[in-house]
Amino acid sequence: MTPAVLLLAFVTAERLAELWLARRNTAALLAQGAHEVAPGHYPLIVLLHAFWLAGLWAFGWVHPIKQTWLVIFLLLQGLRVWILTTLGRRWTTRIIVLPSAPLVTSGPYRFLSHPNYLVVIGEIAALPLCLGLKWYALAFSAANLAVLTIRVRAENASLVELRDFA
Repeated sequence: MTPAVLLLAFVTAERLAELWLARRNTAALLAQGAHEVAPGHYPLIVLLHAFWLAGLWAFGWVHPIKQTWLVIFLLLQGLRVWILTTLGRRWTTRIIVLPSAPLVTSGPYRFLSHPNYLVVIGEIAALPLCLGLKWYALAFSAANLAVLTIRVRAENASLVELRDFA
């Protein structure tokens, strides 16, 4: 196996594990009385990430890995782990609001409102660049920007609603 195949297999396994974790956490939060906000854009997120990863397999598996971009990507994974451990059972891939829960203000949330989106922005660009796919990084970064614009607006609106509830 080439290093690129190993890297893509790692990312694929990571994404599948995250989907399992997100589903588990979403179900538990909904059982506690939470509700989903703005679910209409969620299929766009799923499609974007599915096509991004599938395309990386199609175009990137034979390329040598650029070490600088690999280091950046791995640093982003460290930040991802920090985010997931900070949110714990409240981490999902959807916008799930549990009115009785306080906002998370610890970990990376002390510094940024949406640190997970910073990681996603970085990953969408860094992994293709790691494989020498500059055009791919640019195209998916643009698409990701469009989807995240919708997502962040919806999440910010839900946070205002949550603050008003408290």
